[in-house]
Amino acid sequence: MTGRTTTQIITIFIAVLLVDIHAAPASGPIIERSDWQQYFDQHEATGTIVISDDRQGLGQTYVFNPPRANKRYNPASTFKIPHALFVLDAGIIKSANETIPWDKKERTYGPWNRDQTLSSAISNSTVWVFEKFANELGSEQEKSYLKKIRYGNQDPSGKSPFWIKGNLQITALEQIEFLKQLHGNKLPFQPEHQELIKDIITIERTDNSLLRAKTGWSGEIGCWIGWLEQPSGPIFFALNINTPNRAKDLPKREAVVRSVLNFFLKK
Repeated sequence: MTGRTTTQIITIFIAVLLVDIHAAPASGPIIERSDWQQYFDQHEATGTIVISDDRQGLGQTYVFNPPRANKRYNPASTFKIPHALFVLDAGIIKSANETIPWDKKERTYGPWNRDQTLSSAISNSTVWVFEKFANELGSEQEKSYLKKIRYGNQDPSGKSPFWIKGNLQITALEQIEFLKQLHGNKLPFQPEHQELIKDIITIERTDNSLLRAKTGWSGEIGCWIGWLEQPSGPIFFALNINTPNRAKDLPKREAVVRSVLNFFLKK
């Protein structure tokens, strides 16, 4: 065994688990937090969460359930964040408040049955709007943009919508790296477009913090990604959980993340 001790072999094995070829490079050390099982148990959820605490320039990444954090799943409506950047860059939409006429097709979710804007389509996760955008962009342009930002497996093929039922997939660790690029306006898009999207996904404001986040649900997997922005810096998060009880499980996404964030805010 070339003189390696058992401890060294175990250390290497753990490192491989934590830094899989699917995951984008972390900006700092990765620490496994198996003790966060308590937060998943508390809310009867099964999944993974990745937290990157960049306050005070720490850049420290924490992971619960590393193998799952390295497994790719459909991004579902969390893909609306980069997708909106694509359509802004392509000139399909010029502003957050430009009217997108309703196609007059009745859907089960009431807020979808009306004219939309980019802002409302993101907030309400209006699938038909982004299906329209996908048709206007076309598969080749979608693929070009995905490759440009190195988003997950960069594959917009398969069933429609490709981000919910098709082949596009991304890991929780990759989601974190994408969010960091957006936070710093480092994506290959106009800074004003990135600022616009960040403003749209801002869901809470207090005197000293902002919560920017987006939910997603593929029918089987629920996710919530974003970051809590404080004067000392952001705390990024990416969670995905199983949803065997379908919509009944969706509140667990936010519940688990908030439990973990509270742990950090008490530090």
